[in-house]
Amino acid sequence: MTTNPTTRPRIVVLDGFTLNPGDLDWSGLQTLGEFTVHDRTPPHEVMPRANGAQIVLTNKTVLDAAVIAALPRLRYIGVLATGYNVVDIAAAAARGIPVTNTPGYGTPAVAQHTFALLLELCHHVGHHAATTREGRWCDSPDFCYWDFPLTELAGLTLGVVGYGAIGRAVARIGRAFGMNIIAHTEPPCAPEDGVEFVPLDDVFRRADVVTLHCPLTEATRNLVNARRLALMKPTAFLINTSRGPLVAEQDLADALNAGRIAGAGLDVLAVEPPGRTNPLFAAKNCLITPHIAWATRAARQRLMDIAVANVRAFLAGQPQNVVNGV
Repeated sequence: MTTNPTTRPRIVVLDGFTLNPGDLDWSGLQTLGEFTVHDRTPPHEVMPRANGAQIVLTNKTVLDAAVIAALPRLRYIGVLATGYNVVDIAAAAARGIPVTNTPGYGTPAVAQHTFALLLELCHHVGHHAATTREGRWCDSPDFCYWDFPLTELAGLTLGVVGYGAIGRAVARIGRAFGMNIIAHTEPPCAPEDGVEFVPLDDVFRRADVVTLHCPLTEATRNLVNARRLALMKPTAFLINTSRGPLVAEQDLADALNAGRIAGAGLDVLAVEPPGRTNPLFAAKNCLITPHIAWATRAARQRLMDIAVANVRAFLAGQPQNVVNGV
């Protein structure tokens, strides 16, 4: 779509709050058209808010085939995330509507959060800081105390499942800690110094830490299940900063509660926000953060910049980061 320079397209953001809760600005998009942003859009408001817009941006608000069919002026859908399963990309393609995503913005942030979870499992910093503040160190008969085994990463084996940009970044950090790196990825990639590529089950058998960085597909859904958890060392940790449905949650809760693995650090769950009865909430040594690995200010600014560049490229007739082949 190349616009007439005298015509300003209508641009609507359906759920902008998580990207920009107030510490960024929307000026890049405001300069490109008649701009409206909504913090959140419930399903019954999608049609009224998107109606008449040529450009619609969404993060987690669903744009299914029925919605796309009912928006005759719609010409472009931008997803404010890397994953784009909230959009029916086939229905958009049938209408000739390009769907774009925002790849690569979160690599440093997600890799950093992976190790934030892992280091908390290794040292329980939050627990020991809290008990110190409560006075336990003041009352200790010794000069120090610890309530959990403390784990050193040097010399341990880090198993990376999925070796894209984030998996590579995690491997680099692991090497800096002195860890040995094994990895599994599909399709296989070229050999790399310092990384041993192995079959998937071997990652679970050999790794002291298994960390997930692969996309959610039908092949990877419930990739971590009772069978693979049974392959892991009882001293091993599982980290997931990728997609929640990669893990069969009841199977993981059972493995943690039975001591079949030592702990888990999760930033994603199968349903978000989760229900209060999620079995992992009561599981032993299971850290859960509310899907924040992506959300540093620096990462969100990169996401915003990519989203603006995507819209600008579309308006110039040269769409980029298109995920549905249009």
